[in-house]
Amino acid sequence: MISASLIKELREKTGAGMLDCKKALEENDGDLNKATDWLREKGISKAMKKADRVAAEGVSAILTEGNEAVIIEMNSETDFVAKNDKFLDLVDTILKTLIKTDVKSLDEALEVSTDKGTINDLIVSNTATIGEKLSLRRFARVTKSDSDSFGQYIHMGGKIGVLIVTEGTNEECAREIAMHAAAMRPKYVRISDVPKDEEERERKVLTEQAMNEGKPEEIAKKMVEGRIKKFYKEICLEEQPFVKDGDITVKAFASNNGGSIKEMYRFEVGEGIEKKEENFAEEVAKQMK
Repeated sequence: MISASLIKELREKTGAGMLDCKKALEENDGDLNKATDWLREKGISKAMKKADRVAAEGVSAILTEGNEAVIIEMNSETDFVAKNDKFLDLVDTILKTLIKTDVKSLDEALEVSTDKGTINDLIVSNTATIGEKLSLRRFARVTKSDSDSFGQYIHMGGKIGVLIVTEGTNEECAREIAMHAAAMRPKYVRISDVPKDEEERERKVLTEQAMNEGKPEEIAKKMVEGRIKKFYKEICLEEQPFVKDGDITVKAFASNNGGSIKEMYRFEVGEGIEKKEENFAEEVAKQMK
C-alpha cells in the first residue's frame, strides 16, 4: 500500500501528477529514487524543469451554459503554443470541468477531477508533452438569475476575454458592454467598487499637483474634485463614455436598454506579469546546442 504522504513527496519532488506519482511508486515498490527515475524516463517529470519559466502568453476563454458561466486565463510561454490544438483542447476541458463545479479558489480548481486525473495533473501532463510551462492563472465561476443576461466577448483570438452580467437587459446589450470593456480597460464596475485606499492615493497625488501649480487652497480643492471625476471615468465601467456613443455613459446605455450592470470579469492575458525579453536568434541557438 503506497501512502499518501509518499505520493505527496514524489509529487513535490518531480512536479508530476498525483496518479502518475502513485503509479511510479507502485511500479517501483515504493522506492522514491527509483520512482523519480521512472518518471524521468517516461518524460513526465520534465515539467518540473520548466517551473521557473515565465508563462505570459496564452488565452482567455469563456463558456456559458444556461445560468452558469466560467471565464479563465490559461497561460503558455509562447503565442505559438497558445494556438496549438493540444493547448486549446486543454483549455476546453478545463472550461467544461469547472462549469460543473462550485469551486471558488484556484487551489480548489486545480484539484477538481476530470476523467484523466485532476486539472493540475492535466496541466503537468500537457506541460511535459507540449514542452512549455503551462498554467491556469485565474478563473471566475459565475451564476446568474433568469432575469439576468450574460454578455461575453473574446478579443484578438483570446488576448482579452470579458464576461458581463446585466440585470434587465438582453444579451445583445450585455455583449455591447463587454465589447466596450475589452476596448476601454475599466478596472471596476462602479464608483463604490473602487477601494478607499486607491481613491485616497489618487486624491493625494492630485492635491499635490494642484498645490505645485500654485493654486489657492479653495481653487485647488475644486480642481481635485474635477480630476477625481475624470479618474472615475477612466477606471469605472459605468462612468465611461460609451464607446459607440460618447454622449452617454455605459451606465446610461444599460439603463436605456431597460437594465443595469451587475458584474464584470475582464481577463487580459499576461496582465501584470513581467515578461522575459529574449533575442529570438539567441533562443534558437540555445535550443540547437
